[in-house]
Amino acid sequence: MNLFLLTFFLIYGTVHGYFLLRARQGLALGRTGTALLALWLVAMVIAPLAVRLLERGGHERIAQLLAYTGYGWMGFLFLFITLLLVCDLLRLSRHLAGFFVRVPTIALFAPRPLFWFCCLTAALIVVYGWFEAQAVRTEQVVLPTAKLPAGVERVRIALITDLHVGLIVRDARVSRVVEAIRQAAPDMLVATGDIVDGHVSHFDGVSEMFRGLKPPLGMFAVYGNHEYYAGFGQATAFLQRSGFQLLRSDQREVGEFLTVVGVDDLAARQRGEFRPEDESRLLAAIPSSRFALLLKHRPVVADASRGRFDLQLSGHVHKGQVFPFNLLTWLHFPVRAGLTGLAEGGWLYVSRGSGTWGPPIRVLSPPEVTIIDLVPTSTSSAARYGRSS
Repeated sequence: MNLFLLTFFLIYGTVHGYFLLRARQGLALGRTGTALLALWLVAMVIAPLAVRLLERGGHERIAQLLAYTGYGWMGFLFLFITLLLVCDLLRLSRHLAGFFVRVPTIALFAPRPLFWFCCLTAALIVVYGWFEAQAVRTEQVVLPTAKLPAGVERVRIALITDLHVGLIVRDARVSRVVEAIRQAAPDMLVATGDIVDGHVSHFDGVSEMFRGLKPPLGMFAVYGNHEYYAGFGQATAFLQRSGFQLLRSDQREVGEFLTVVGVDDLAARQRGEFRPEDESRLLAAIPSSRFALLLKHRPVVADASRGRFDLQLSGHVHKGQVFPFNLLTWLHFPVRAGLTGLAEGGWLYVSRGSGTWGPPIRVLSPPEVTIIDLVPTSTSSAARYGRSS
């Protein structure tokens, strides 16, 4: 954790330093203006840590206000830097082209108009991203299988992940997710981690929303990395109060044809409880006649598990949450959001997530509730995936 904090403050502080440098160039700030801006930037650098400390100390209102301010600024800053770097690359290209052909001067590339252009554009994107983060979409997946019992026309599974219930994602936003689930009337609800992202033991209303769903085949959940960051004990209590059965390298037989396997997140290594060999062992023990549903937070298909499950459900990457950061997440998790067929058989579905982490915005990555319909192969010969509402 100390290494993580050191790395975070080093990178985040450097980004703020770069912003200060460009602001001085673009705004021609004097000593007083530079000092005031520097104080603001220092406050924003330490804001994420201050939010956690205030929250743990029970100062919820102040922590919430600082969370909106600090994380909103974080979203603005990274968008600003991205826009600035793109413009700098264009300016460099123009400069290089000037060695070969005559290139007209572009007024936008002057320090002052460039600074304000990036500021205003980033601010507009933040406003758009705020509204996109509120608009929960329902994604529909139809998956044919020969393993449904005779006479069963459909089994419906609802998936949520990366909700990050905490200071920012609270009752109002959770209610939209729960209502989308309720309207779909699923037979089962599954959650693939990062449902919790704060001290939520006092959010009794959120637990009651989930507990009121009562899908006939039950509710199952696995841990993500943020359940460990937020506090393992209180995260467990919250999920259990919400009605979820927790699977930690464990399995449950559901009805005549379905077996649900849940594996713990890699963050469990910090507690010395991670058991990577259990995944393939649990899957190997499932009869081939039963539909094997694997719940796993990170969208990684283990080599030893390939060909041993019918469907893996994952989240974690948020599809980058804010474009173009999906390009960065792709470097570490080179899988696309949505449904992917695997060469060894079976399917992988990666959700964009149902909430937000950090900046309370989403850009070109709207939150989702996923509805997966398992249907007989006689009903549909090919899998289908797309937005239903």
